[in-house]
Amino acid sequence: MDLGLQAFLAFLPILLAGILLVGFRWPAKRAMPIVFAVTVLIAFLGWDMSYSRIMASTFQGLGTTVSILWIIFGAILLLNTLKYSGALKVIRTGFTNISTDRRVQVIIIAWLFGCFIEGASGFGTPAAIVAPLLVGLGFPAITAVVIGMMIQSTPVSFGAVGTPIVIGVNAGLKTERLSEQLLAAGTNWDKFLLLITSEVAIIHAVIGTFIPLLMCIMMTRYFGKNKSWKEGLSIAPFAIFAGLAFTIPYAVTGIFLGPEFPSLIGALIGLAIVVPAARAKFLLPKDSWDFAPSSEWPAGWMGDLEVKLNTLTDTKKSMSLVKAWLPYLLLAIVLVLSRIPELGINTFLKSVTISIKDIMGEQGISTSFAPLYVPGGLMIIVVVITYFLHGMQPKMMSSSIKESTKTLMGAGFVLMFTIPMVRILINSDVNGMELSSMPIAMAEWVSVTVGNIYPSFAAAIGALGAFIAGSNTVSNMMLSQFQFSAAMNLVLPGSVLVALQAVGAAAGNMIAIHNVVAASATVGLLGREGAVLRKTIIPTLFYIIFAGIIGVVMLHFFGVTDELYTYLQSIK
Repeated sequence: MDLGLQAFLAFLPILLAGILLVGFRWPAKRAMPIVFAVTVLIAFLGWDMSYSRIMASTFQGLGTTVSILWIIFGAILLLNTLKYSGALKVIRTGFTNISTDRRVQVIIIAWLFGCFIEGASGFGTPAAIVAPLLVGLGFPAITAVVIGMMIQSTPVSFGAVGTPIVIGVNAGLKTERLSEQLLAAGTNWDKFLLLITSEVAIIHAVIGTFIPLLMCIMMTRYFGKNKSWKEGLSIAPFAIFAGLAFTIPYAVTGIFLGPEFPSLIGALIGLAIVVPAARAKFLLPKDSWDFAPSSEWPAGWMGDLEVKLNTLTDTKKSMSLVKAWLPYLLLAIVLVLSRIPELGINTFLKSVTISIKDIMGEQGISTSFAPLYVPGGLMIIVVVITYFLHGMQPKMMSSSIKESTKTLMGAGFVLMFTIPMVRILINSDVNGMELSSMPIAMAEWVSVTVGNIYPSFAAAIGALGAFIAGSNTVSNMMLSQFQFSAAMNLVLPGSVLVALQAVGAAAGNMIAIHNVVAASATVGLLGREGAVLRKTIIPTLFYIIFAGIIGVVMLHFFGVTDELYTYLQSIK
């Protein structure tokens, strides 16, 4: 089959999803079953995938769906528990005392706190935690989801204690032959991976510095009473300051310590700097920005999750701010501890695992569910602690569970089609026609078509991989070797193109359909996925365009290279 036809057929499910969700504004519960059916037909007729491999991929996707729904449930349950315990009222007051300006609240909660949660956990957890928290603080549900999705950018390459690099790039790129070449060049795999990590950190730091400002601009332009860009731009000095407070320690950590802790350390230092600065009104504009009254919001802005301060909280004695925040602090601590292999906690949490290997006899297609290790399980553990810590009554906990379960139900149906579709695309590398997998076919067509200007598109390929898979890690696994091979063919240093891959894959999480569905579910906004995607495509394009520009500047103006590239050139 011609490469162009392969690329078209592979892209067709993505194009159809875009047309139905964004163009026709269909809810995902209508669009994704159709997209899934089209994907199955292309896999069966176009790629000659076997029936058993298609079905195995579908079951694999359903297994992943269980893990994602578990995270969603944990996040909603934690928020509702804080609502009924009265903690949410205290948290809301605490943020008001720091600043009543919604732009400042977004920078502190979404940018800094969200980046910390991403660094600790990954797997879409920041949006699942931050979006409902923002709704609880009085943000429109759709605003909370859009902002929550924008967190899925700068910190993601080093999310879950570095998983996208440590696992994704390692699994996708490290080969025996490459290791031999690195040794011949006088270096080794660990040094090469650290070089890639450094380049990823630098590219992200340059772009990510402006993400807090972009969050504010998006919020004031699309969800403000005056639909004003200017109201977002007026906080530029403080927003860029907050961006730098995260990205400088983030980049330094990535360059000198490796991929595990840049997002965690950047966020902690950023919070320590920015919160006191906000209290002191450092660099803050004279005006304070807020949404219009909720009575004036369009119906499409609001989800089913109406986190109003329950009357039960009025009869309870007042709670300290520290005690109110303690559940989130505990969650952050257990997430970090559970992701450090040397402590052994993750081994204990993973000991309870349901796994199915080689589904339907298809080698390599497996699924597993570790209810304690997946962030949802840790959130539920924190919920149990909160029940006793906040002196809650059984009736409060019962209401919290009931509300959380009701909010969850709609997400399951959509994800039952979205994630299996993803797994079919990824697993299409085994077929009767000896074709590359569908994502690789698309990437190969782009590289062949654009030739020497390909570095400008390398980040976009990474974003496409994440859009399909909903994961930076999986995108890196799929496409790192392709990016490295493209660099060799174009006589360019492979480390830079792999770094662009990782950066683009992080940005692609902002438009990954099942991430949008998951975040929307936490605030009861199912059915508005297209509206969210129409907004999040803006920061995604910003990210991949500037990453491409930075990549070209690094290669052609600064002459960035690596020891392997120098060695390979010397032996030609």
